[in-house]
Amino acid sequence: MEPSKGLEYLKKGKFEEAAKSLEAMIESDPQNPVHYINFGNLLSAVHEHETAIHFFDKALTLDENAAAALYGAGIACYHLEQFSKAAKLFQEAIKGGLQDSDTYFMAGISFVSLGENRLAFPFLMRAVELNKNDNEALFQFGLCQGRIGDVKSALNSFEKVTQQDEEHADAWYNLGVSLSFFDRDAEALAAFEKALVIQPDHYLAGNGKRNIENKNTKQ
Repeated sequence: MEPSKGLEYLKKGKFEEAAKSLEAMIESDPQNPVHYINFGNLLSAVHEHETAIHFFDKALTLDENAAAALYGAGIACYHLEQFSKAAKLFQEAIKGGLQDSDTYFMAGISFVSLGENRLAFPFLMRAVELNKNDNEALFQFGLCQGRIGDVKSALNSFEKVTQQDEEHADAWYNLGVSLSFFDRDAEALAAFEKALVIQPDHYLAGNGKRNIENKNTKQ
């Protein structure tokens, strides 16, 4: 069996073929942690996250510094809503050398899921620094900035998100909230209306629009 065959099947979404290929690799080379990592990734791809963790753990018994296994286990724990464990695993993966945007983002979003926005902040900031084209990381960073009280910086982040993706309804809504915080009501109203054009059932944007209209009516 060619070493890359299992990964090729996995990338193409041919999960059954990938499983057979990876099983054969594990049988022929049972001390290689990479095969267990790949099998764990396969299991995560089909939402078998608890089983996936066993394979990542096996990889880590063979190589305790296997950052890819730490990352994979972190992803599985995140999907199982074990956010504290996930955050720890992503941090270990970063220490182990996996210092890419995705790993920092996942560490940050795990802390966000725990309500620990100040702990999330440096990880999301680093994710944005490493990949300025990752609009979702920038959006989540903006939310984090807002939650810790830095509304001005959040406003700038949401503006950048909408510039890069004009169809991001949630970014337009949050931009509207940030603008209204500074009493820039006309701009906030336009932002809420933009969100509603993109997503007519955006309840929060509709509520924001009504609040500004009511405020203007009372003045």
